[in-house]
Amino acid sequence: MLGQNIKVLKIVLRTYSKNFAGNFYVTTPIFYVNGAPHIGHLYSAVLADAISRYQRLLCPENSGITRLSTGTDEHGTKIERAASASKAPVIDYCTKISHLFAEVFREASVQHCDFIRTTEQRHEKAVHHFWNTLFEKDTIYLNQYNGWYCVADETFITNNQLHLDEQSGVRYSLESGHPVEWTEEENYMFRLSKFQADILYWLQQGNRVRPVKFEKILMDMLNEPLLDISISRPINRVSWALPVPNDPTQTIYVWFDALVNYLTSVGYPDGKYTDFWPPNMQVIGKDILKFHGVYWPAFLIAAGMEPPRQLYVHSHWTVDGQKMSKSKNNVIDPTIAAKTYTMEGLRYFLLREGTAHSDANYCSVKAMRILNAELADTLGNLLSRVCSKALNPRQVYPRFHTAQLREILKTNNGRQLRDVLQQFEGRCTQHFNDRNFYMGADLIMSTLHAANRFLEFSRPWDLKLKISDVDIDKRVSLPMPQCDENCLKLETIIAMTMDTLRVCGIALQPLVPSLSTLLLDKLRVPYDQRKWRNLNHHFVQVAEGALEPSLEVCLNRTHLILFRRLTPKEDDHVEPKLAKMKESEKCKKSKRKTKNVVS
Repeated sequence: MLGQNIKVLKIVLRTYSKNFAGNFYVTTPIFYVNGAPHIGHLYSAVLADAISRYQRLLCPENSGITRLSTGTDEHGTKIERAASASKAPVIDYCTKISHLFAEVFREASVQHCDFIRTTEQRHEKAVHHFWNTLFEKDTIYLNQYNGWYCVADETFITNNQLHLDEQSGVRYSLESGHPVEWTEEENYMFRLSKFQADILYWLQQGNRVRPVKFEKILMDMLNEPLLDISISRPINRVSWALPVPNDPTQTIYVWFDALVNYLTSVGYPDGKYTDFWPPNMQVIGKDILKFHGVYWPAFLIAAGMEPPRQLYVHSHWTVDGQKMSKSKNNVIDPTIAAKTYTMEGLRYFLLREGTAHSDANYCSVKAMRILNAELADTLGNLLSRVCSKALNPRQVYPRFHTAQLREILKTNNGRQLRDVLQQFEGRCTQHFNDRNFYMGADLIMSTLHAANRFLEFSRPWDLKLKISDVDIDKRVSLPMPQCDENCLKLETIIAMTMDTLRVCGIALQPLVPSLSTLLLDKLRVPYDQRKWRNLNHHFVQVAEGALEPSLEVCLNRTHLILFRRLTPKEDDHVEPKLAKMKESEKCKKSKRKTKNVVS
């Protein structure tokens, strides 16, 4: 075992030194096509997309390529059964469902570089090459295997993962609740037991699994001796699968097949795949932690490759406090939900409410309340106020007038907004680095609340009444007119508010890319000034003399309602009074203890 650990150490050091400041590779799990996409699938995808988009904003243009892969898992008995139930050829059924996933992700602005299907020829080539590599290294062997098999989960279950129903005598999987049956058959086995020390070594290098609670769960799994696992099935039992190379009697275990997709997506087995290997971040649901945290690193180490740098594990979504299930008829179809909330609104709600460390609750009343309060009112109304012709008749993003800016920052009102903005970059970066996007959204909204309060207490409408139309005309005709003090102060107040909107718009790009683009386009923020580094370029630096005041810019004249307020449809909710009662009862589980920057 010591020799194997030394081998892994060399791989880690070599790959880290080559790739750490270069390309960045993010993956979602590939989604099983035994049913249409639901919000749990979409959450995995938008979470990975937010990570990917943040990385692109964070890194300089010449520092490498950020790559996001996703796709569909299309082999196994459950797929065959689903196709049979729909009375369609299996490949046609797979294509139909795969296209549903691709379309939902497109509508949700998931900016993937590759959408892989495990029925593609390139994937079969990669799986067979990977299998042969392990076989040649004597980590795969043929053996008679017997054990408890779960047909629904398509996996063997160990004795300590079983529950015996005393009345019926039926055994069930503790993890999934599905029944199991005793099976004896000839399978190809993988020598998992040989790599327990290597997996532990990989896991102990730090930050391998986040949140930390899932790292502890994985460590608990590894406290027990690992047994060799079956990685093939007889073709007469599982026919809809990739064939084992050189053995027509066996097919490859669907999880072995599925995991290799991460290699296929970057061009494995061709040499260029090493430009993106290992993955920097693999986003997975907590139900597939064992496959990605035990089997996957063992397969890779056995092949002489480095395991992923980090697994980011998220919890599940409940609906009104109950687990989603077809039998309860409470599975949320994102395409239908988007008709009520818009796809951008649904994306925001999932990232705003989803927490990796614990299950999140989908509550339709709460979703509408959050989207109206935060996107329509807090963000949208603030933009509308400073862009209105009544307050801003010249329709400009004014320049800062340094003397007036410094005077405003001496007031309690100005200091409060300054303090919030000075802390913004550091706090938001920390939240996004930790992938706590819900905390980032909290921070963004509290910053916008501060800007709303600043605008309210500054009373720019009173200043506007004191400014004559002649002064406004001067501002159009002369570059630097001798203008009324009220005019200069009003422009500075508007500029400070727009500057806060600009900073928040940049930070919102990983969460709501389409909406943030509309906001930044309205303010005419140049594309090369929408990077993460631009969060720290704001009016505080202008006041301190560290940054030159920018030139006045004409706003985009296109009429814009950033996010329309949502209204419940008749079939969405019952009476508002009863809906509020239901929200109070059903949304308790989704509450989190978060502290806003400004109360």
